[in-house]
Order: sequence, then C-alpha cells, then structure tokens
Amino acid sequence: MILPNQLTTLRIILTPVFLVLFIMDDPLCKQISVAVFVLAALTDWYDGWLARKFNYITAWGKFMDPLADKILTSTAFFAFAAIGILELWMVVIIVLRDLIVTGLRLYAEFKKKSFTTSLLAKWKTMIQMAFLYLLLLIYVATTFDYFYSGNESLFETILYSDYTYYSMLFVTLFTLITGITYLYSNRLLIKNLIKFED
Repeated sequence: MILPNQLTTLRIILTPVFLVLFIMDDPLCKQISVAVFVLAALTDWYDGWLARKFNYITAWGKFMDPLADKILTSTAFFAFAAIGILELWMVVIIVLRDLIVTGLRLYAEFKKKSFTTSLLAKWKTMIQMAFLYLLLLIYVATTFDYFYSGNESLFETILYSDYTYYSMLFVTLFTLITGITYLYSNRLLIKNLIKFED
C-alpha cells in the first residue's frame, strides 16, 4: 500500500481513538484527543499533497480519502452533540448532506464519471474544520486550571450560549446550501447515472 493510502487508513484508525479519548472524564485524555484530531486532520493534507506531487493516484485512494474525511468530521460533530454543546438536529443535517454528496461522488467515480466540485464546497470544508478546531480548543481549554480557573463564566458563555448555537447554525445552513447547489450543478450527471441504472 502506497504512503498516501496508508495515511488515509491511519486517519480512519485515529477517528475512534479521538472519540474515546474525547468522551472520557479524564482531563488529560480530552487534551490528548485534540492532538489526535489535529494529527488525523494533518494526514488529510499530507496524503493529498503526496498524491498530487508524486502522482500517487489510486482507485482505492479516490474512494477512501473523501470517506475518511467525512468519518473524522462527522465523529467530531456527533461528539460535541453527545456532550450537549451542539444541537443534534444540526449535526444530522450536516452529516446527511456530506454522506449524500460523498456517496454520489463515489458512485460517479465507480461509473467512471466525475462530479464538478464548486468553490463553495471547498469553503464549506474549510469552515467546518475551522469551527471544529476552534470549538475543540475552547472546550479542552476548560480542562486546564490555568485557563479555566477564574474564567468559568466566560467559557460557559462561549460553549453553552447563543454564540455557539448561531455559529453552528451558520455552519449548518452553509453546508446545506452547498449541498443543494452541488446537486443542482451536477443534476444532469445525476440524471444520467439514474438512467444508466434503469
């Protein structure tokens, strides 16, 4: 297995490791979970860079790389919903959108077709990751007495108030809009794929 595919596999393996560490009560485990998440996210950038630079493009990699990304981000969103910071219905919308679009892309690749990826979709990924990074850093900062002690109300306000709610609402709506525009811009290809199956 070539290195980019190994990194994709590593990202999938690290995802449940992140989740287990994140939901544990031990502050140290939560702190380590952030490092695991960042490492997993970095493998996405690095395997993409390697694949482009050295032309390490494989059918397996084209199939698994976007799937691994969605597994990582979806797990992080669900983890925050599980501890009551994010609304579950927003997380479900984001995950369903990403699963539908990713599924269509993978199916199109299987049929030797190619979907057009819009600039909005790339911005969507960047916004999701930036939001998760920020939320992770703020949440894990509460596990450090140096940051949390004396600032309890500030952290509570940030994590469990309208600030996080409306930020997540923006991420959710933006994700949903990009999904709709993605499906619309590729409607002819989707129609042809459906006809091909019929």
